Amino acid sequence: MIAIFSYPLKKSFCLPRVIFILSFFACFVMLGDTLCLETVQAQTIGDATVEFKKLAEELSSTRLAGGNESQAQLEKALVYLDSVAISALNSAPGPDLDSTNRRLASLVSQTSPVGENYRLLKIGGSPSVYAMVINFGLGGPAAVRIYAGGAGHYSLAAQIDHYAQKDFLDSDIELVSVSATDLVFVTVSGRTDDLSTGAFTAWQFTGHSVAAIWNSDLLQQSSYEIEGNGFRIAYCSQVDDDRPSVCLKMSRDLFRFGDGQWKRVETSELPSLKPTAK
Repeated sequence: MIAIFSYPLKKSFCLPRVIFILSFFACFVMLGDTLCLETVQAQTIGDATVEFKKLAEELSSTRLAGGNESQAQLEKALVYLDSVAISALNSAPGPDLDSTNRRLASLVSQTSPVGENYRLLKIGGSPSVYAMVINFGLGGPAAVRIYAGGAGHYSLAAQIDHYAQKDFLDSDIELVSVSATDLVFVTVSGRTDDLSTGAFTAWQFTGHSVAAIWNSDLLQQSSYEIEGNGFRIAYCSQVDDDRPSVCLKMSRDLFRFGDGQWKRVETSELPSLKPTAK
């Protein structure tokens, strides 16, 4: 009796060991595949980042050298930035703008970048609409990309660049949101010369496209600030023709968006600025 029942018991004891060994081996193989996949993905991301930095540097240097800019190169660089933004916006539990902007800051192509920066920000709306402000370095092109769609469904909804908007002054772009409910914002171009000469454009995002609703002239000695739901600009409104660096009259205008229109609601004169001693 004892001999008869001892053999099956021994087999039943060995079977779980075999299952355990096979399970462990399967887990090891799966873990290896996962680590291999992560390594390949990291290498792919690294290669794409290196290629983007090369494109950004070429876009800047080509303009500085007076060469012909490649629309294909610009679009390729912009598509890479779109992938970074859309991945961040569709991540759970929601976008982390600080973390995303740190990653974007690491994409600069130069050790000491001058005028090169990439920044993602919220411009308003419900669900929220986001914009990326893109400057490809000193002398390089600039662009704005707008993303909409809601949680888990964000995609590129509109773009502002000199190929899409022929009159777009793409020099050292800044962006400020003016009306979160109406999705109106202002782009500020230039203002990097000695006279802080800048151009200002108000835009409205309609959900599927973006349209310019106001453009300023080139404004010398310009500065701006947000005031509630208004946009205020100070600038030289009368220049001395004989001495262009001398401003004879400074003005300040306040603009607001209301009733579907961009309006100047207030203007005033300021003390004239004296030229900076050199």
